[in-house]
Order: sequence, then structure tokens, then C-alpha cells
Amino acid sequence: MGKIILTGDRPTGRLHVGHYVGSLKRRVELQNSGEYDEIYIMIADAQALTDNADNPEKVRQNIIEVALDYLACGLDPEKSVLFIQSQIPELCEMTFYYMDLVTVSRLQRNPTVKSEIQMRKFETSIPVGFFTYPISQAADITAFMATTVPVGEDQAPMIEQTREIVHKFNSVYGETLVEPDILLPDNKACLRLPGIDGKAKMSKSLGNCIYLSDSEEDIRKKIMSMFTDPNHLRVEEPGQVEGNPVFIYLDAFCRDEHFEQYLPEYKNLDELKAHYTRGGLGDVKVKRFLNSVIQDELRPIRERRKAITEDIPSVYKILEDGSRKARAKAARTLTEIKRAMKINYFEDKELIAEQSERFRAGQIN
Repeated sequence: MGKIILTGDRPTGRLHVGHYVGSLKRRVELQNSGEYDEIYIMIADAQALTDNADNPEKVRQNIIEVALDYLACGLDPEKSVLFIQSQIPELCEMTFYYMDLVTVSRLQRNPTVKSEIQMRKFETSIPVGFFTYPISQAADITAFMATTVPVGEDQAPMIEQTREIVHKFNSVYGETLVEPDILLPDNKACLRLPGIDGKAKMSKSLGNCIYLSDSEEDIRKKIMSMFTDPNHLRVEEPGQVEGNPVFIYLDAFCRDEHFEQYLPEYKNLDELKAHYTRGGLGDVKVKRFLNSVIQDELRPIRERRKAITEDIPSVYKILEDGSRKARAKAARTLTEIKRAMKINYFEDKELIAEQSERFRAGQIN
């Protein structure tokens, strides 16, 4: 079996820099590496509906936003299969079967589910679909026999639960499914990029994101308003680098060549950090440098996105073609699952012959 990637995003709006450094940039690198035989990138609209069931139009409109960000960042439909989750009905059937392999208490212990429930303030009114989305995600991954799932650190518990489901299925029904490996960003700063307000998670609902499609001026304003070290009140005073969002973003985005171009008095980020730590370096100067770095990264993405929007029908055609390919793959996997579970009644010629013989023998006796 070859090396296969499955990953994706819920279409809850435009993608932000947290998505970009957490997984999207890496997906493009992996796509172009030539190391993988198949790559599936999913727009998880069915999962998005689990907490947006009363607003399907929001999900519907956001699908194109995510697709545009994918293409603008360099995902290539000639190399990666881009598809929409709801267009693969086999995923629903697989989810239903996997539900029999997971207990309610195990779902309740999932750290990602717990934090998402708390963030959305569901309390006791948790939609069943949302509560069980780790099982749905397991179906998404296993449907494509994915060997590798590139995600951010917050998704690690979800991949672990998928591995548990695969192990349980294979133990009960025989070796059928593949246990996937998680692939985290190799840059630790990219594991979980904080919001510009300093909160631990960048989130659309918290309004603390820098979007990939933001205008140059919007990006500048957001960066200049970023939370830094609250105790660094004067330029001459020592500043705290650790936990400072501005420096976390620099860890994620800047390269040595950025200093040569935008801040030549420093050779690298270590020198900048050392100066900030000992005092004598103001937040405004550091933020201006960060703005230059991020503008460098996002400008070509924004320009490609604008060009792609001139032919929206072609974007939907890419998604339609990708969904067709994805469904064919999922259908083959579902056939194997049903065969392993012995619920492929009409294809099981041995079963039909056996039952024929049994009832014939019964009639003779």
C-alpha cells in the first residue's frame, strides 16, 4: 500500500494564518514533495453543520471561501484531490458502523471535544452530531486508507481516537483498515499560533485572526494592535519574549533573509530577541518588522486568490471532479468494510449457496 494523506478544514469562513502555518503550508510542501501516492483534501461541510444546522447558508457560502484559499496557497488539483465531505455519502454509512465501536464515556474524555464544547458553550445541549464528530473524522480518514494526517497539535486527540477505532475494528472483523500517523508542523511555533489578542487559540468566533485574504492595510492594523508583553511599558525596559505573540509569530514566519531586507542591524531572530530581552527595543519597531515579514508571505497568496475569483465556475468544477474521485475511493473502502463485517449479503455467493443447501437439507429431512 502506498503513502496516502487525508486532511481538511471545516468551512466556517475564510482561512487564517493559524490554518496556514498549522497545516496548509505544510500540505503544499507535502503535495510537491513527490513522497505521497495520493493526497485528499476535504472541505468538511457535514462536520460544520453539526453546530450550524440552523444556518446552512453560512456553510454553503463558506465552501467557496475555503476552496479559494486552498488554491491560492498552492494546492494543485492535478496533484491533490479537493472534495466536499457531504458529497461522499459512504462517509455517513461508515460513521454509523463505527459508532458501535466507541462508548459515550470515551467520547466525553476526548480533550478536543471537551474544549470545543466549552468554547461553544453547549453545556447540556450538545448536538449529537457534534458530540460524535471524532467518529465521523475517523470515517473520513479511514475511507481513503490514509497513512498520514497532517494537522495542528489540537487535533492530536482526534487522530488517537481514530487509531483506537481502527484497532477495534481490525480486532473484531479482521485486518481491514489502516492506522494513520499524525504529522505535526516541524516548527514548534506553528503547533498552535495564538490570536492577536494573546489568547491561546486563534478563532474566528473570538475575532482575533489574521486572514490569508486580508488586505495589506487590514494586516498592518491588526499587527500594530497585537498584544505583546504587558510589562514592557518603556523602550529601555527589558521585555519578555516567551509567550509574547509578536515573537511567536516571528518564530513561525521570519527567515534570516528578512533581516537583511527589512532590519539589517540584526543578523537573525536570536539577536532581535536578545536585544528585546535586555531592553532598549520598542514594541512598535518589532511589530513593523513582523508586518513586513507577514506581508511578504501573504501578498502572493492574496494576489493569486484575486485572480482565481475571476472564474468561480472553474473552482466548483474542481470540487465536483475531486468529489467524484473521492467518492470512488471511499466506495471501494466501504465494500471492504462491509465484506469484513459480513453484511455484503447480495455479493456473498458463498452465503447464498450455504443457505440454499441448509434449507434444501431441511426440507429433505
